Amino acid sequence: MKSRILMLAFGGWFASAQAQPTNSFPLWPGGAPGALGQQDKDIPTLTPYFPEPAKATGAAIVICPGGGYAHLAPHEGKDYARFLNEQGIAGFVLKYRLSSDGYHHPAMLHDAARAVRTVRARAREWKLDPKRISIMGSSAGGHLASTLLTHFDAGKPDAADPVERESSRPDAGILCYAVITLQGPFAHQGSGRNLLGPDPAPELVRELSNELQVTKETPPCFIWHTYEDSGVPVENSLQFAEALRKAGVPFDLHVYQKGPHGLGLGTRDWNPEQRHPWTGDCIFWLKAQGFAK
Repeated sequence: MKSRILMLAFGGWFASAQAQPTNSFPLWPGGAPGALGQQDKDIPTLTPYFPEPAKATGAAIVICPGGGYAHLAPHEGKDYARFLNEQGIAGFVLKYRLSSDGYHHPAMLHDAARAVRTVRARAREWKLDPKRISIMGSSAGGHLASTLLTHFDAGKPDAADPVERESSRPDAGILCYAVITLQGPFAHQGSGRNLLGPDPAPELVRELSNELQVTKETPPCFIWHTYEDSGVPVENSLQFAEALRKAGVPFDLHVYQKGPHGLGLGTRDWNPEQRHPWTGDCIFWLKAQGFAK
């Protein structure tokens, strides 16, 4: 009975999503694996933003806001979704679990993987192409995105939950001033500590230093950073791009001289008149991938 109520509630959400596309829904209606409670902080969600039907390309991107794995930056979530909508791409903003609420790896990766599976499983309902589902992230959200780009799986064909039967592999990735490495002089210590705790095993640090985990199966990526970034060194993006190159994975890499960490679209507030050039370069790349017209 409970599951039926949840399904009816989700159906009601979908019916209203086209008119009010900011209604969030839980990734696991029955509760997330490893949840520490049943409060809002324990419930990872997706918030869909759909483009105007006349513009829609059928592509979708799951968006992971940054925040050092301790909070989520709004301007790196909903603003990105609105930007993608302008290009006809559906945006799904992920609220993943955080260290400030008692969570560590692998909870965040489970949330990101479930998000991609969910969008793929419901692609027909939302008039999306299940082979054009990407992921993007900024700062620590970029680390989460790059983790899924290098740690995906094919799903479980015999799973009772149809969502879990789907692959968690994104078809492409967008990494915005991303944390990539958790070891060496270019690691972002705060993100690593929040993700893994104060004294992680060296093997785990290496496993989640994603420049070391790239293979030929890693999806194509758009990567951008600024030279001036004093929060996350530009070497994070350079190392990931080098790894993609060695593995033969296509990528776009853009390093801009000016701009602080957390730049977002160009400003912290929604302002289409003051967008950073990366947005135009990304549109060019999205068109080349067949995500935008």
